[in-house]
Amino acid sequence: MSAKYVIGLDYGTNSVRTLIVNAANGREIGTAVWEYEHGTSGVILGRDPHLARQHPADYVKGAEESIRAALSHAHDRVPSFRPDQVVGIGVDTTGSTPIPVDAQGRPLAFQKPFANHPAAMAWLWKDHTGVEEAAEITSLAKRVRPQYLAKCGGTYSSEWFFSKILHCLRTSPAVFKAAYTWVELADWVPAMLTGTEAPAQIKVGICAAGHKAMFNEDWGGYPDAQFLGKLDPQLAELRSRLCSQAYAVDQTAGRLTDSWARRTGLPAGIPVAVGAFDAHLGGVGSGIAPGTLVKIIGTSTCDMMVVPVGQRLADIPGLCGIVKGSILPGYYGLEAGQSAVGDIFNWWVNYIQPMGSKVSYQTLDEAARKLQPGESGLVALDWNNGNRTILVDQRLTGMLVGQTLYTTPSEIYRALIEATAYGALTIINRFEEYGVKVKQIVNCGGIADKSPITMQIYADVTGRPMKISQSAQTCALGAAIAGAVVAGAHKNFAAAQKAMTSLKPKVYTPNSKAHATYKQLYLIYRKLHDAFGTKGWQGNLHDVMKQLIDIRNRVRQ
Repeated sequence: MSAKYVIGLDYGTNSVRTLIVNAANGREIGTAVWEYEHGTSGVILGRDPHLARQHPADYVKGAEESIRAALSHAHDRVPSFRPDQVVGIGVDTTGSTPIPVDAQGRPLAFQKPFANHPAAMAWLWKDHTGVEEAAEITSLAKRVRPQYLAKCGGTYSSEWFFSKILHCLRTSPAVFKAAYTWVELADWVPAMLTGTEAPAQIKVGICAAGHKAMFNEDWGGYPDAQFLGKLDPQLAELRSRLCSQAYAVDQTAGRLTDSWARRTGLPAGIPVAVGAFDAHLGGVGSGIAPGTLVKIIGTSTCDMMVVPVGQRLADIPGLCGIVKGSILPGYYGLEAGQSAVGDIFNWWVNYIQPMGSKVSYQTLDEAARKLQPGESGLVALDWNNGNRTILVDQRLTGMLVGQTLYTTPSEIYRALIEATAYGALTIINRFEEYGVKVKQIVNCGGIADKSPITMQIYADVTGRPMKISQSAQTCALGAAIAGAVVAGAHKNFAAAQKAMTSLKPKVYTPNSKAHATYKQLYLIYRKLHDAFGTKGWQGNLHDVMKQLIDIRNRVRQ
């Protein structure tokens, strides 16, 4: 019998990737990456450092270019491969990345009057221009709809759907008025491929709607019109044009159109799964199951867990949502994360360039590896792009304490890695404080694959082994698994994950001596975390610098 293959289409922050996978065994036979053409590394920036947009034209061209290139790559590697062996497609994207669209479901940026208008483009996940609107939504919900906040960690974020839409209404009313509705990128791409962009036809995913837009079947879907109307009457009107039902990724969004079949070389009519976010499908591609924390480490980090529906589950403050079916059907999906991880390292290496333009990650990795925990006398806060979990405050900023006239670039670099590890431990502790036990940690993403020092520091800080997903492209693999399920290549996600996912043999185990030092440093991190990140903290920071010096001196001796 001819082999069956599936495609994972993975829309990231800077590029789109197509991955072609053997549905029977998870073998990855072809891949291609297409870099977005607009903006700076695919991101349209502005004078406001919180602004981050993307042009939807990149999403269209990216699908065509990357799919064609991946099909060619697959044939080069497996000469017997034929495009007609592809039986299904899955899609993952960044999020919340909402797009204003017209009555036909086409992005406003495709219209000449709005072609260069940032507000008419896709509002990228890391756009934080809606900070004030997020605070307003949170305040109103606390007063009149506390159940809305209970399922999204207690605070509504500026990274999310309604914050961005309300900010558009306030700052770019012409764009808001021209938009018939707003659609998440994760929902728009499957609709684009299947010709179902029209608002009456599109199937929105529960992943995006539940985690970022307060959609919950317990209160009839999205927040009610009365609630939205208290924010602005125009939001109440928009509510009637949002979908009334949301779907998990085991459902079909539609089938590949004849037009897209011609553009890509794929067979027309193959099913396309309902879309989801990259991190959630990264969890699927890493073999997520109850008790497994999957860390998707990239420009930011997302931390994913699942709990069986029917099992008692508390509302957990600071999470990005508890949503039924958002990762795996039949399970609650729990999402946490850090707003910047790789972006912090990139800021230091490529923006600050502490050793000149020739500095490299490899150089700093090697220098940082030679340092002992605590040797630098430094501690940092990992809030360079705000705090996603557990504080949910995008107005927080980074911090470095303990530098002297002799502090080196590699010491600062290591302190930044350690800061992200402390943030990771804070998230682990929050899960367990509310009864969700973390039995194993599986890491995926470029940093997990390429930075052994980061993985070792994470193991030493948390005191837990760090396992690595076998695939270097787990988000795309998770999307491909969704494609395999909707195509009938596997009867369910459990069967698909068993056949198509695995872990690497290398495991980073904690060093007991390093962990003991990091336990002391973490207490200092938490003191700074609570002092600068919470309203209720009462204490004294007088001893922080002295403690760092004492730890430094002891380690150096």
